[in-house]
Amino acid sequence: MDILIIMLICSPFLSALLLSVAKNDKIRQAVTYISSISLIGMAIAFAVKYFTIWSATSSNMPLLFFTETKIIDYGMMGIEIFLMLLVTVLSFKYKQYYAAALSIAQTALILWYELSGNAPHHEIYKMYVDQLTVIMVLIVAIIGSLITVYACGYMKDYHNHHKEFTDRRRYFFSLLYVFLGAMFGLVLSNSLIWLYFFWEITSVVSFLLIGYTRTAEAIHNCFRALWMNLLGGLGFAAAIVIVGIKHNVTDMNGLVLSDGAAVVVPVILLSFAALTKSAQLPFSKWLLGAMVAPTPSSALLHSATMVKAGVYLLLRLSPVLAGTYAGTMVSLVGGLTFLVMSMLAITVSDGKKVLAYSTISNLGLITACAGVGREETVWAGIFLLIFHAISKSLLFQTVGAIENATGSRDVETMHGLVRRHPYLAWTLVIGIAGMFLAPFGMLISKWAALKAFIDSGSIVLILFVCFGSATTLFYWMKWMATVLASKSNDVKAKNTTSANQWVSILIHSAFMIALCFAFPMISSKVIVPYIQAVFNNASQVISNDNIIIMMIMLIAIFLVPAVSWIFARNSNYKKANRYINGVNAGDQMNYIDSMGEKRRFFLANWYMEDIFGEKKLWNPSIIISILLIVTFMVISVGGVL
Repeated sequence: MDILIIMLICSPFLSALLLSVAKNDKIRQAVTYISSISLIGMAIAFAVKYFTIWSATSSNMPLLFFTETKIIDYGMMGIEIFLMLLVTVLSFKYKQYYAAALSIAQTALILWYELSGNAPHHEIYKMYVDQLTVIMVLIVAIIGSLITVYACGYMKDYHNHHKEFTDRRRYFFSLLYVFLGAMFGLVLSNSLIWLYFFWEITSVVSFLLIGYTRTAEAIHNCFRALWMNLLGGLGFAAAIVIVGIKHNVTDMNGLVLSDGAAVVVPVILLSFAALTKSAQLPFSKWLLGAMVAPTPSSALLHSATMVKAGVYLLLRLSPVLAGTYAGTMVSLVGGLTFLVMSMLAITVSDGKKVLAYSTISNLGLITACAGVGREETVWAGIFLLIFHAISKSLLFQTVGAIENATGSRDVETMHGLVRRHPYLAWTLVIGIAGMFLAPFGMLISKWAALKAFIDSGSIVLILFVCFGSATTLFYWMKWMATVLASKSNDVKAKNTTSANQWVSILIHSAFMIALCFAFPMISSKVIVPYIQAVFNNASQVISNDNIIIMMIMLIAIFLVPAVSWIFARNSNYKKANRYINGVNAGDQMNYIDSMGEKRRFFLANWYMEDIFGEKKLWNPSIIISILLIVTFMVISVGGVL
């Protein structure tokens, strides 16, 4: 098992090194394919090995690894100094001095803690593995690797369409694999210092990916992402120092087993770091700005890696968040983010921006689940994480392929896509359905979260989920209807999506559908045992009603269309002309207006910008979220003092 852990973390860095010197497409593709297959194979072997050990021992205790790591620890310090110098040099180059100040401050704090003798000297296991670790490893390996395969074809098309940008694909692919290696290290780390180390690598690499094109907009957006994540990193560093010196705790396992009321200050600082990483209010702008980067990096940042690091940390901390000021802060900020971002998603027509708002919104719901810290909310949060990772990666890749094929990613240009590019249209529909329709698990997870919020008695969270879910239905439904609506003169266009893009898109689609059937098994065999171990609860974690609802939906999804088809076939009905703002001209494409003129009809969505667009909602939501965070931090610190 320890060999697999080392290989999972180290092999992406080796792939990054090879890709940095790969000068042509064939070599780059070969390295990417081999690396992706290897990573997926290792992740599956890792999962099989864990469950074999787990079933043999019949114990829910995590598996612990690596204690004597002094050489590695010093190596990490060296890399931290290198990252600080890199950020400082680039910050001075582009006159973004505040980013350099944040990087220097947190690195100096961590180095002082480690080298001054203030850190506790007891040996801890640096890494551990449990069911949640296995889930995250599989998500990072499978989704992340497929995104790199997709990138092979996409980036070639991207530079064919964008001659104005310097072709730096070697640099781009290297960063993708460094990102994957850092994510493996992050989700496997038990040591808070190690977790912080990999956390900071993801922050720096995402900054470099967002700034790939080096345009003025890209530079502005990448530095905004950097300083917001470095601000969270400073909170992370402060939490490590406080919990180590005051509570003699240096590992995540020890922190989770602590009294939540006693460790409330370091926990609220770690939660603050997680809120920045997951782009929760008031830090949501960095993720929206990440849209300037090529689609593969957007998919990677929004699905399997960057933003999942934050909610992963919060789900880990959920036992010590329950019933504390830190948990209240997290749940309220998450619920507010879920509602506001769902409303803002209605007001935009740029496909990638809709996906970005949706990502932040769903991360808000996961954050709220973690903050409440009940068994059922954690169950819902983990399933939301799984379904969101696959669905959102599929959507970003499909929208990227549509943009390359049609020259636009605007939702309004997708009318008739089902006839013009039918395969892309149906994969897009699968991804959209995965976000809000039965029988996909996002819907069941939201139902479970709502039920748990009702049980917890939080009226505010109930309102957030109800109204946020309603607005979610609105923007997904109008996008799906746009794609499936067509006119008789829409004709099939030539397929321009490359084979490697299709491989990733189709595998994602298959996973999305397969998860519907695997949902009950994943719940009973993986997630429920994890929650029982974390909460020391041998009783039933969730109501069987959730699984029963899922099974009913699975049956209904096949039964209802079959019954409808039989009914329609055996019924005599007359097809009526559609009403289109006047008298139908008889061809379903034109109508006679009130002046007797023949006009062609068109379809358009309603975006409601004048009701709750960014200009109306953004500043109030920023102010409210800042007040929530500051208030609960002050209360927490004041309570300790």
